Amino acid sequence: MKRLFSLMILSTCVIAPIAQATPASDALLAKYKSEGAGKADPAKAKADWTKEAVGEDGQKMSCSTCHGTDFSKAGKHHKTSKVIEPMSRRVNAERYTDEKKIEKWFKRNCKDAWGRECTAQEKTDFLTYLIAQ
Repeated sequence: MKRLFSLMILSTCVIAPIAQATPASDALLAKYKSEGAGKADPAKAKADWTKEAVGEDGQKMSCSTCHGTDFSKAGKHHKTSKVIEPMSRRVNAERYTDEKKIEKWFKRNCKDAWGRECTAQEKTDFLTYLIAQ
């Protein structure tokens, strides 16, 4: 019995840091699935995070241009220099808790960085990748 209890505690410690989903992120992932998104591919999102494209303003940029690659640290908007709070829920508990905010920022940031809106699949990949950070 002690061994089972120890195993349960260990598995909770290993799984808890990974499971950063919120009711809002779960609802959006279900919505994206209903819009045709398939299985999430966090590895693709990781690669896409630094993929450069011509953004809305004609400049080459990527998600990492403003948000960086260390999600525990603040980023900075490339034009306004406005501070962007950390993307990681481990240091910013407010992340991914409001469906409207998530959708608003996907729309703005995809257009800004890629010159277009993200697809439901891209949103699924990114959201799954980000909530695991």
